[in-house]
Amino acid sequence: MSRFRQFVRLLAATQLLPVLENGEETTLVGGQAVFEGVMMRSPHAWAISVRKPTGEIVTHSEPLERPSDKHHWMRWPLVRGVVTLGNAMVLGFRATKYSVNVLLDQLPREQGSEPVQISGWLAGLNVLISVAFFIFLYKFIPLLATTGLKRLDPRFGNQVWFNLADGIIRIALFLLLIWGISLFGDIRRLYQYHGAEHKTVFCFEAGDPMEVSAAQKFVTWHPRCGTSFLITVLLISIPIYMLFPVTHFWARFALRIALLPFIAGLAYEMIRYAARKRSSFFALLTRPGLWLQRITTKAPADDQVECAIEALTHSMQLERAQGGELVIA
Repeated sequence: MSRFRQFVRLLAATQLLPVLENGEETTLVGGQAVFEGVMMRSPHAWAISVRKPTGEIVTHSEPLERPSDKHHWMRWPLVRGVVTLGNAMVLGFRATKYSVNVLLDQLPREQGSEPVQISGWLAGLNVLISVAFFIFLYKFIPLLATTGLKRLDPRFGNQVWFNLADGIIRIALFLLLIWGISLFGDIRRLYQYHGAEHKTVFCFEAGDPMEVSAAQKFVTWHPRCGTSFLITVLLISIPIYMLFPVTHFWARFALRIALLPFIAGLAYEMIRYAARKRSSFFALLTRPGLWLQRITTKAPADDQVECAIEALTHSMQLERAQGGELVIA
């Protein structure tokens, strides 16, 4: 039962990866909350710190390659967003899996038995289920519900009204999911570590000492958070879908899947621009993400912030060893 519970926790966290992580490649530091810990990354290194039930913090760090350093075309607008977010998702899943395996290793087991871990095939199954669930919940269900509304009221046969209703249903499902899942104790602690990650990044960016008391002074919502990215994707998809006058159900469904990389790349560029131009129109579009972080981040305890600082410290140590330039972007 404990192993099954850990798999379910991993499944829930995989669904939340776009919400919990910072996918901006060009900033000096970013991170992601994991179970009972935090992953932090710099341009050329990453580290993860997880607190065991005994109170001990275990840390793992590795060098990090940036594909855009080798392939110039990956720096092109729109393309760079998709590439960066894809790499961030892969790294985020690795970090989440590591945290779950650390916790599994603490489970009681018979003498001489092998440690229980999430195997490669089980992790792959987790990803497949998560992708299928994402498409089903955010693409299929809203489209099906809006098609039903069109049968009840002919006004929804209009391209604008149809896609507006589809977008509202999609956003409502997203809000319901992240709120509902926050009621579980495991996820609430995950949201606390999310807050610890943001506070630590803010502390670093302000040039303050990497100490718990200094980090705790900052707020838990950050403009580069994945929550802002995902809500931006949901918002801008509404007018984009309106540009394509397709009416058949399966044609609309295929279009929504096909346009996902483009919309993700566009949202990435908008958030990137908004981070530099805080008074721009794009900054207004990303503001709902800051409001939404009141749900996806919670005030962390001191020991949770300590984990985030530990991860960032190890990441920066390896960054220096890799010859990274320590300049705040």
